[in-house]
Amino acid sequence: MAAGKGTRMRSNLPKVLQPLSGRPLLSHVIATARALKPAKIVVVYGYGANQVRAAYPDPDLTWALQDPPQGTGHAVQMAASHLDDAGTTVVLNGDVPLIRGGTIAALADAAGTDALALLTAFADDPTGLGRIVRNDAGDMQRIYEEKDAKAEGRTDVLAVNEIYTGVLAAPSAWLKKAVAGLRNDNAQKEFYLTDIVATACAEGTKLRAAHPQSPLEWIGINDKVQLADLERAHQHELARDLMVAGVTLADPARIDVRGTLVCGIDVSIDVGCVFEGHVTIGAGSKIGPYCVIKNAVIGERSDVAAYTHIDDATAGVSVKLGPFARLRPGTVLADNVHIGNFTEVKNSSFGASSKANHLAYIGDATIGARVNVGAGTITCNYDGVNKHRTVIEDDAFIGSDTQLVAPVTVRAGATVAAGTTLTKEAPAGSLTLSRVKQTTLTAWKRPVKKQKG
Repeated sequence: MAAGKGTRMRSNLPKVLQPLSGRPLLSHVIATARALKPAKIVVVYGYGANQVRAAYPDPDLTWALQDPPQGTGHAVQMAASHLDDAGTTVVLNGDVPLIRGGTIAALADAAGTDALALLTAFADDPTGLGRIVRNDAGDMQRIYEEKDAKAEGRTDVLAVNEIYTGVLAAPSAWLKKAVAGLRNDNAQKEFYLTDIVATACAEGTKLRAAHPQSPLEWIGINDKVQLADLERAHQHELARDLMVAGVTLADPARIDVRGTLVCGIDVSIDVGCVFEGHVTIGAGSKIGPYCVIKNAVIGERSDVAAYTHIDDATAGVSVKLGPFARLRPGTVLADNVHIGNFTEVKNSSFGASSKANHLAYIGDATIGARVNVGAGTITCNYDGVNKHRTVIEDDAFIGSDTQLVAPVTVRAGATVAAGTTLTKEAPAGSLTLSRVKQTTLTAWKRPVKKQKG
């Protein structure tokens, strides 16, 4: 169910598209559902319909429009025509992102072919949540919405701390019939999905309960405060998983994983680092403070110094990066490469043991092994319309403050003198330079600052 506006979010973005750990809330739910390989996933959408549909062009999703939304029961009514009578339907919420696949599977198993199964939990503070009402024998009888309990003065119900999480499972044919008979004679004038519990009791349909493995699984998001709280709690869980796997975190409270982070043993990560997309870090590598790493592979025993940014790049074994280095998409570094402070690399490859240690820009280049790129060197790869490639072969030495005007090639073992603007091929094993003759003007005087007034 993903049709709500999320008024308390105070945002033009639909609630289910608000980000958690780098992905929309709804993406978490869909990914978990997909992992169970269901026959069909039906998304009930409403507010921000075009935005939500555009975010998920996936052909495996079935869409049911709920316009206007009239409660959770109404949402399932809108989806009912898409449900096959055979099998079991699990109802999930698009704003409850951290439910686990194992919990969903257990709930579906509890429903089987003959029961209504509810996911219930015990809350220290059940304010705002529907309460589970049981008889003296402990059997579930009803889910009481808090607003209705208050309107009826049911303090006994309000004292109950077993709550309905909003997730249920039932045989599809039974569920379709049950939601078709829902009424909206309540304080909200909505069709409550929870009313099917009373229907089940009246018909003698079995009621069963399943419980989440983690309290984070049933937490729903209604505003930015709750979103931030859940983000921190989720990041704490991710940090704990990393540490259990052998990763050293300088401070587990100061890491953000916005995707998937896979680390070998004895990886150390300093404070303030952000990992996006899919990142793999080899055993024994060190990540310094405040690095941002996205869709990257970093080999074993590598050292990434502070404030380094890596985006869609691959680094080999024993690579040294930063501080303040930037690897942009298409960068591939072989083993033992050094990319130092304030050096930017884009769509380029470096062979083994090559280095660009200071203040360089390397774009659209193929650099061989054991190459030294001096400080201040740039590849002039763009002519205003097209990009061109620079090739630097093995064992070349590029002096400081060199401009390599692509397309251009530096042959193996060549030396390019400092201050050269290279527009033609530099021959192998030779020194190439291009400089204006040095001149001294003895009569020249330094400008004097004019006095004001």
